[in-house]
Amino acid sequence: MAACLVAALAHAPMEGFGQVSVAARTILGVAVGASITPALFSELPRMAASIMLIPFFIILIALVGVPFFRKFWGFDDKTAFYAAMPGGLQDMIIFGTEAGADPRTLSLIHGTRVLIIVTLAPLILTVFYDAQLTNPIGEPAGELPVHELLLMLAAAFLGWKGGEKIGLFGASIIGPMILTAGLSLGDLVHSRPPREAILVAQFFIGCTIGVKFVGVTLAELRRVVAAGFAYVIVLALLAAAFTAVVTTLGLGHPLEAFLAFAPGGQAEMTVLAIVSGADLGFVITHHLTRIVLVIIGAPIAANLILRWSKPRD
Repeated sequence: MAACLVAALAHAPMEGFGQVSVAARTILGVAVGASITPALFSELPRMAASIMLIPFFIILIALVGVPFFRKFWGFDDKTAFYAAMPGGLQDMIIFGTEAGADPRTLSLIHGTRVLIIVTLAPLILTVFYDAQLTNPIGEPAGELPVHELLLMLAAAFLGWKGGEKIGLFGASIIGPMILTAGLSLGDLVHSRPPREAILVAQFFIGCTIGVKFVGVTLAELRRVVAAGFAYVIVLALLAAAFTAVVTTLGLGHPLEAFLAFAPGGQAEMTVLAIVSGADLGFVITHHLTRIVLVIIGAPIAANLILRWSKPRD
């Protein structure tokens, strides 16, 4: 990520890996699905109270974020709304572009958000939560049964392509997650993808984040990237407040609460949850709830807000 970021800022001619990067995300979908076990379902009632905080978290972000981008940074209404929404990076760019927002600005804002969270979160985890980040990310491929590897490979490919065919949001992660969860609940898969596969996924995710900054100009650095950096501070304060509420009320452990409300991408938070030894089911359940609510609610809320903000004759 750092190497691609430096090269991008130096205006090196780079492109992303395209479908290869998308394919790498299926590995994380399989990893999440493998963590969905019968034991996780018994924990759902315990998670319910903290999950119910997610809608309030999103609403508060919108109430703070949209005026932040409009008044302090001069973004237009549509760009400000989709820049503020804590959804998936690609989803917010696609929805925002269709609504008439500036896609380049959205790409830089959300790319900056993910870049900073991925950079600072490990430091926060080690300093404030005493996490060691040494949890094994997976067993070596040679130590896993061949039939389980083949089942995971099939779940990754079929879940990805099948999800795309039916228009599933985040198909590269959610599709494999659903199929692998079925295999896990059916007692056919008992471990995460092999260590080598998760390292490959990390590599492509890091490159994808860095490449987002290809072609950035000095003017964009001063205005758009600076706005994204400042917004991360706002998001961090809101996330810290909700983490404190969850922890104080005994709804979750501090480590899991922090990762559950950290405003990073789903893929990046999955990796951090794995290496920190956090409860992957708890963390991903909260992020999936956030992303689903934003994806479903953002276009509706945007239309309502923009309609109300139009000057009346």
